[in-house]
Amino acid sequence: MKVSTTKDLDERLKLIKEAQKKFSCYSQEKVDEIFRNAAMAAIDARIELAKAAVKETGMGLVEDKVIKNHFAGEYIYNRYKDEKTCGVIEENEPYGITKIAEPIGVVAAIIPVTNPTSTTIFKSLIALKTRNGILFSPHPRAKKSTILAAKIILDAAVKSGAPENIIGWIDEPTIELTQDLMKKADITLATGGPSLVKSAYSSGKPAIGVGPGNTPVIIDESAHIKMAVSSIILSKTYDNGVICASEQSVIVLKSIYNQVRNEFEKRGAYIIKQDEMDSMRKVIFKDGRVNPKIVGQSAYTIASMAGLTVPKTTRILIGEVTSLGEEEPFAHEKLSPVLAMYEAQNFDDALRKAVTLVNLGGLGHTSGIYADVIKARDKIDKFSDAMKTVRTFVNVPTAQGASGDLYNFKVPPSFTLGCGFWGGNSISENVGPKHLLNIKTVAERRENMLWFRVPEKIYFKFGCLQFALRDLKELNKKRAYIVTDKDPYNQNYVEPIIRILESIGVEFKVFNQLEKEASLKAIKKGTSEMLSFMPDTIIALGGASEMSAAKLMWVMYEHPEVKFEDLAIKFMDIRKRIYSFPKLGEKAMLVAVTTSAGSGSEVTPFAIVTDDKTGNKYTLADYEMTPTMAIIDAELMMNMPQNLTAYSGIDALVNAIEAYTSVYASEYTNGVALEAIRLIFKYLPQAYHNGRLNEKAREKMAHASTMAGMASANAFLGLCHSMAIKLSSEHNIARGVANALLIEEVIKFNAVNNPVKQTPCPQYKYPNTIFRYARIADYINLGGETDDEKVELLINKIHELKRQLNIPKSINDAGVSEKSFYNSLDKISELALDDQCTGTNPRFPLTSEIKDMYLHCFKG
Repeated sequence: MKVSTTKDLDERLKLIKEAQKKFSCYSQEKVDEIFRNAAMAAIDARIELAKAAVKETGMGLVEDKVIKNHFAGEYIYNRYKDEKTCGVIEENEPYGITKIAEPIGVVAAIIPVTNPTSTTIFKSLIALKTRNGILFSPHPRAKKSTILAAKIILDAAVKSGAPENIIGWIDEPTIELTQDLMKKADITLATGGPSLVKSAYSSGKPAIGVGPGNTPVIIDESAHIKMAVSSIILSKTYDNGVICASEQSVIVLKSIYNQVRNEFEKRGAYIIKQDEMDSMRKVIFKDGRVNPKIVGQSAYTIASMAGLTVPKTTRILIGEVTSLGEEEPFAHEKLSPVLAMYEAQNFDDALRKAVTLVNLGGLGHTSGIYADVIKARDKIDKFSDAMKTVRTFVNVPTAQGASGDLYNFKVPPSFTLGCGFWGGNSISENVGPKHLLNIKTVAERRENMLWFRVPEKIYFKFGCLQFALRDLKELNKKRAYIVTDKDPYNQNYVEPIIRILESIGVEFKVFNQLEKEASLKAIKKGTSEMLSFMPDTIIALGGASEMSAAKLMWVMYEHPEVKFEDLAIKFMDIRKRIYSFPKLGEKAMLVAVTTSAGSGSEVTPFAIVTDDKTGNKYTLADYEMTPTMAIIDAELMMNMPQNLTAYSGIDALVNAIEAYTSVYASEYTNGVALEAIRLIFKYLPQAYHNGRLNEKAREKMAHASTMAGMASANAFLGLCHSMAIKLSSEHNIARGVANALLIEEVIKFNAVNNPVKQTPCPQYKYPNTIFRYARIADYINLGGETDDEKVELLINKIHELKRQLNIPKSINDAGVSEKSFYNSLDKISELALDDQCTGTNPRFPLTSEIKDMYLHCFKG
């Protein structure tokens, strides 16, 4: 039944109320199951929904909406998964206090045109978590994408046991139907313009609404200018500026004004000339409000609308203004990458300007300041005291900061931001809490903890295998299960391992059913044998495929109840993932014996597994899968074939380069990554040309591969791996070859001063990838005067290494036909964007940019 009339609405409300009555009796356990599966469905559909929203509304960027949809599923689930929302939620026995949660009933959810799918995901999930029914009234210009999101979540909820009509929507929304819905529902969640929110509060029913944003940001003279400018651009360009919390005006102290202005220009901003300002004013404001035609559009598009000629790479447009009055269009919320910039004589003048701008149109919403948290603490305190905003951010990009759980993890994630009584709202924080007070939150920038995790024991040196394995006797191990493949190369080393195990009284069983890939079919067979044999030690012998298979067998042996689809769930942050890997090591330890110098899998928590039925490759990652013991014995590598030496060596090089430039790189990973790079450039050609006789070259490459693995295990990888894995999977190219074909193009893509898009939550304060590539060049003594020259020399060095190793010059040369390549291009480009490694690349790509890189590499 489609809802397009008042009668239809009444019938749909009746069905939802009946469903909600049943739902209100569900247990916490059942509600949590529904909540989880609904979140998973939203995450799985993130790309489809992002495309639908951009296609329908013409606003924003698909890539950013993918991130927002993923955030709405993963972060909301992560934040509330353990929160009790059913029945008794808190008991304090000494004080005799019991708190009981009951649902409200049916929620009227008003959805904006700017963020239709992510807001629908968010509101659906919190309604399901609290056992409420929900009925959506989409914006007319976003009805298809809103309904698609609601339907995907409804189907997942019902499949998990929710009542059939627990979620509904208006198919043909009108002002009249929306007003009628708000009057008949039990509560309204209103996200939209001021008039809509006012209507919600006038409906006669409780309402939670939001106010308009007009976020001012002060850059104090104590601020880290590069970080401030970079953060503001990151926020202001996110989804082309449609987030209401993004910066609208930047107020800069006179003493640093020119420095800040120059930094903006250096980072890709266009400072509008004074004789162009009136043309821009006419474009950004129409009839006393923001021109809807500029909302969510790129800076270049908006400039073109105003008749301005700007570079296509322009990231934001900045208007230098002095007026703080109603008549100045730049002083208002603009919902686009257009920013006002004011000069302040001193901090008090800057504070006065910020207060005026908030009073003009952003009361209660969001404000920000960039200042040194130690030297300028008094200014930060003065700012937070003066601002009538419930979100006051310190050194934080305000769009991401207001969304929550990114730059300060105590700010709850949300897509509906209350503005308190100042903004005419009923709540003073991100939607979720129950208080009728203005709760002011001052959030300083905080970044995620990093780590360095490797196997408990790592043995290395030529001939160390026999000594390392004898440790099993001291550990009182009795039964070992050896996982390897049919390749004669690896089979040569099974017998020596068996002799050592026999000499120390350890029973053994050999599984050698693996092919070139770690397939699910073989893994399940091996796990079944393990469950019969009951080993206390698993020995993985070989390269990445053997290690991957053994790691997954380890998981499934110790926890037969796990489902592969849960293990393969993608995540944005390994600490916030929806599925937590079970604890390993209770039944057995994993010993990784590597026979190739490539992936470094013997020390990583990664596994690449192929689904035999679909042919799809899955990258699994969790520190529970880190081997207990790693053995790196170059004696096992002396007879590596030439092509394996080349491909695995290049794979290790790319591991080290991408780990060094990853947004998660740290002082702990930098050193091993750089040394691995140096060793590979020096010894890989020797190992390739004379490896059977050159013990030193083999041993140095073995060490380099493992060190690169240590770095990538803790800093993660980047876009080259994302693209290589998809190219390898689709066209049956060895991963080392795929990485070799792509690495120079990815370096060129990353090595820019003003990336079109930064990674959403980088560890660095501002883009510094050129600097990092240049440091690699310095470490291996390539010369060069400028960083740009050094990057070029590094690319040439890689190119020369590939020539020495007889690596194919292009994807075409690697055996991929033109027809096959072009037929797969769109598919692998989109899959590469969504790959786990892309999120830690220093520059976040557009799908079109990935496609262009593939094209360049195909032609050579």
